Amino acid sequence: MIELRRPPGQFARVGHRGAPALAVENTLRSLEIAVELGCDMLEFDVLPLLAHSRRALASPPATLDDALALCAERFRGVGLQLDLKRRGMEEKISSLLRRHGVRERTWISAFDAGALRRFAEVDPEVPRSYTFPRNRLAGTARATLLRRLPALLRRARATAVTLHHTVVSEAAIVRAHELDAAVYVWTVNDLTVARRLIAAEADGIITDDPRIFSTLTT
Repeated sequence: MIELRRPPGQFARVGHRGAPALAVENTLRSLEIAVELGCDMLEFDVLPLLAHSRRALASPPATLDDALALCAERFRGVGLQLDLKRRGMEEKISSLLRRHGVRERTWISAFDAGALRRFAEVDPEVPRSYTFPRNRLAGTARATLLRRLPALLRRARATAVTLHHTVVSEAAIVRAHELDAAVYVWTVNDLTVARRLIAAEADGIITDDPRIFSTLTT
């Protein structure tokens, strides 16, 4: 199965919903552009269709089946982060991952600990990441995260955390790693922030604009 932890100095380059700075998010073209710009992982939001913002309404909707078929055929070395937006799709998603032969390189993230627990029951070998939300009171959120991190991981049956860049801290990354949990940070579109996170040994940088990776080194 996919390894989310990265050695010190290395990090995963993740296209957030593809490359929405350059193409409509969660469309096949957006995923293609992200890979062309060097992403070694693709994140997309999963509803019955890939989730779309209002900006995407004029574009042909892509299904999860479409996206996985594209990744299976053309992006065989690219990891896949499926962000679950609601419960009840766990069995279907697991079936699609197996059908397209991409299960070994896929991981699941969600705000909903219940959805992650359910996926653990359906397909326990696929890694799961608990997403800690953005909080306007960043200092309070950082303190809360540090205090609650072990319990959050246990409750969600997760082996990674997906953290908004406003709540992540070097201390949180260190604590997660002490718990043997990977840390992926969203949505990082600023080079200064990206460099700080890489120096703090974040395992993955999730961005709307994969062009930032051209100036970052491992």
